[in-house]
Amino acid sequence: MLSALFMRREEKLPCLIAGEKCSPCPIDHNQWRCKTISDLMINEQIRDREVRLIGENGEQLGIMSAREAYKLAQDAELDLVKIAPTAKPPVCKIIDYGKYKYDMLRKEKEARKKQRITEIKEIRLSPSIDDNDLNTKAHQARKFITKGDKVKISLRFRGREMAHINSSRQILDTFFEKLSDIAVVDKPAKVEGRSMIMFLSQKH
Repeated sequence: MLSALFMRREEKLPCLIAGEKCSPCPIDHNQWRCKTISDLMINEQIRDREVRLIGENGEQLGIMSAREAYKLAQDAELDLVKIAPTAKPPVCKIIDYGKYKYDMLRKEKEARKKQRITEIKEIRLSPSIDDNDLNTKAHQARKFITKGDKVKISLRFRGREMAHINSSRQILDTFFEKLSDIAVVDKPAKVEGRSMIMFLSQKH
């Protein structure tokens, strides 16, 4: 079955499958609800008394019976596809459905390749960290952020260091300043247990 070739996810169908509105457009785009590609009716499945037919190049071919529209599609050695089932009358278009399916699957595959899952990387600091170590940690965080990851900065306190939490906040401020050209504060610094946590993400 043709529907088995498609992934079961909601996908907005471009107007008239041509990627743009026809002129004049017979579809009320505010009322039409797009369907999944696998739900589209094609060829013999279309049995409406009347349909509005769009040619393969986007030209208006008028209102006719589904049988007549299918005959025109067959004559062109293409497929008849119902692209706007809720329109009055329903709108069909003559297209190469096999090529259209192939193009959609190829675009989906390319989109998945480009998609990247954002990870959260953690950088741990201490209230007694020196400038060299702070620069090293900032350089490490810069690599993560430029790759699109979020960075969790953890300033950890031990023993009596808990008494100096507020004064240690400047360490996080200084750390952010070193990255402010590429990063923004995703979540401001706040105390969680024996740590002060801040999240940074890439600036867009």
